[in-house]
Amino acid sequence: MSDAVSGKGFIAMIILKRPEEIEKIKASNVIVSEILKELKEKIRPGITTLELNRHSEELAKKKGAKPAFKGYRGYPFALCTSVNSEVVHGMPSSRVLKAGDIVSLDFGAHYKGYYGDAALTAPVGHVTEEAMRLLRTTEMSLYDAISQARVGNRLGDISAAVQRRAEAAGFSVVRDFVGHGIGKDLHEEPQIPNYGTSGRGVELKDGMVFAIEPMVNAGTYKVRLLDDGWTVVTEDGRLSAHFEHTVAITREGPVILSAGN
Repeated sequence: MSDAVSGKGFIAMIILKRPEEIEKIKASNVIVSEILKELKEKIRPGITTLELNRHSEELAKKKGAKPAFKGYRGYPFALCTSVNSEVVHGMPSSRVLKAGDIVSLDFGAHYKGYYGDAALTAPVGHVTEEAMRLLRTTEMSLYDAISQARVGNRLGDISAAVQRRAEAAGFSVVRDFVGHGIGKDLHEEPQIPNYGTSGRGVELKDGMVFAIEPMVNAGTYKVRLLDDGWTVVTEDGRLSAHFEHTVAITREGPVILSAGN
């Protein structure tokens, strides 16, 4: 689940995690990864986003985890399901997915005191070539960003990597919502924009753990919030894709904690 840009004018404390804490964060993220994998396999024309939400809760319960989003700041569901022009925080409903849609699944878990958070966007049946190119570009921008999550680099290196990939493909990156630190809290410092300048920002250190989450739009980067208070959509009604991994920065390089076992 992405964080909204706060507009803070100061650098808040970034909590460095010990190796044993990173292992606990990984345990929560493995659960998230497993649940997202099972949910992705259920995506097909005719299923409703509310059914996907129910499956996510059932799977979390089986694994002994608590859905992280349910009740968070009043959000009423376990899963965020953003369809087509919905960017993030789409609310599950009786809406039936149809062939040609794309749907983002964003899920978080709270397990033994630590949070996991990841997201993916998947096609529903056959989709247009533009939609597939958007999905591929967004996912590649995530891995470009992860490759920059190294000790000694700067936060701007992560942000610039997303922007570079997205804009080279003719797409745009959302600016009003960002990635975030994660650990004992779902949203920790720092905020991680998906645009920026290489070499700028906080120096990356061993023990930082980030939820990196590109949100890439087919058209304008501008977004608006619907009346439900949660669902964010593209201003021009064009498609949006969202991918997310939780990543630990270590001396050996970036470790994707939500990649599964």
